[in-house]
Amino acid sequence: MVRGFARWLQPFDPATEVPATDLLAYRRTRPVPYVFCDADINALLAAVPVVLRHPLRVATHHTLFGLLAVTGLRESEAIGLDRRDVDLSAGSLIIRDSKFRKSRQLPLHPSTVAALHDYARERDRLCPRPVSSAFFISVKGRRLTGRRVRAVFTRLVEQAELQPRGGSRSPRVHDLRHGFAVTALLGWYRDGSDVAAKMPLLSAYLGHSGPSSTYWYLEAVPELLALAAKLLEPAVQGRSA
Repeated sequence: MVRGFARWLQPFDPATEVPATDLLAYRRTRPVPYVFCDADINALLAAVPVVLRHPLRVATHHTLFGLLAVTGLRESEAIGLDRRDVDLSAGSLIIRDSKFRKSRQLPLHPSTVAALHDYARERDRLCPRPVSSAFFISVKGRRLTGRRVRAVFTRLVEQAELQPRGGSRSPRVHDLRHGFAVTALLGWYRDGSDVAAKMPLLSAYLGHSGPSSTYWYLEAVPELLALAAKLLEPAVQGRSA
């Protein structure tokens, strides 16, 4: 901010000194995400029928948050799904024109396909003439909005009594995406998989611009960093010997 002001002032007062860009050391820090475990997700979903009363609202938000947890979709990608994008016979989703103007196709687990199928049947029964082509709809048959989804999520977090832990902030919808990525990485490290080789697959599934964006989860979650460090120990010990 000071540099910007100084650069603006310098043409009017040539004696103005513009600070160098490397004058002060700076390292951007990101807030620690809330990493959802299975118990957290179960508590969150169990709170849906308690907080929401209308059966369509219950079905919509229960399925929506469940889908976010098991696919790592961005909130905007999930509420942006149209019916044509959900191919239950093929067991896949098509995410169109998402972040960076990219589209991708995601395979789904059979249990996820079954849950989406159950929701679609209940949705069509409760709202046979929606005004929107959206897959997830409101009671009035319209597409959900991010603001309303986040408001419901906050109420569910309070009902489930999910508290910040390990320096994290209060749980956000986006943290379900963090949880999906962390779970995938933890499973690969524990199985002894070649994480570096699989990272591009996870990046593509999440819709990241590249593996560098996905690698941030190593820094964000201490357990991941510890597992990564263990894999390096034999190599380091071999060099010291």
